[in-house]
Amino acid sequence: MIAFDRRDLLKTAAASATIAAVGSAVSVFAADEAAVPALSAGSVYYTKEQPGHWKGKEGTHAPEVKVEGGKVSVVTQHPMTAEHFIVRHTVILADGTVLGAKNFTPTDKPESSYDLPKDYKGKICATSFCNLHDLWVSEAEA
Repeated sequence: MIAFDRRDLLKTAAASATIAAVGSAVSVFAADEAAVPALSAGSVYYTKEQPGHWKGKEGTHAPEVKVEGGKVSVVTQHPMTAEHFIVRHTVILADGTVLGAKNFTPTDKPESSYDLPKDYKGKICATSFCNLHDLWVSEAEA
């Protein structure tokens, strides 16, 4: 019998969600809104504006993204318990480059920061993955 460690399972789920987010980021940043696939915000991932079936969860799940002085800060205003917590933040640049990611445990604060490439200008996509309420995406501009 194979034993599964819950933490490894969550890390695998978070990694899968990040891969999906990278694919979604290309659509999020698409210049042509008509090019965005039908299965996007509100169904594959969630945003403050399109929370889908998680309506009412936006305030504690959509990541807050701030850009100041060459740094990106991501905060999710989410309580952290063993049963319900933010698993991971990921930051993706407009070209699909993953700037960085941070995994969390239930005892951590869901806050992370990343250094932008020198003189970077453009959109930034931040994800916040909740173990119960899926993948949330927010954008910012540098």
